[in-house]
Amino acid sequence: MIIEIDFNSEKAIYVQLCNQIILGIATSQYTEGQQLPSVRQLADTIGINMHTVNKAYSILQQEGFIKIDRRRGAIIAVDINKLQALQEAQDDMAAIVARAICKGIDRDDIHELVDKLYDHYLGQ
Repeated sequence: MIIEIDFNSEKAIYVQLCNQIILGIATSQYTEGQQLPSVRQLADTIGINMHTVNKAYSILQQEGFIKIDRRRGAIIAVDINKLQALQEAQDDMAAIVARAICKGIDRDDIHELVDKLYDHYLGQ
């Protein structure tokens, strides 16, 4: 498992950790049923507080990317509720598109960027 945390970033470490795991799932680096490191292991590996890892795992569980099993720990278990996922994506993208419009980025540029990102995560 390769997790890259930018300690100089303005994004909170737990957010970066969540994003790294979600990107890993999207790119098939992490697969359904795969066990993630324990909170303690991941905190030690990255050099962060265990509470930060615990917070990230809790958020990932709430968002349906992992499940917590008492025996096995955190397991990749993507909740495939497409309608809910589409609504969440729309909510997330609304602010991004609004910011892009405010910065003068046009529709074609946004579409091109989304297409590139989608192809990248599908390995195309």
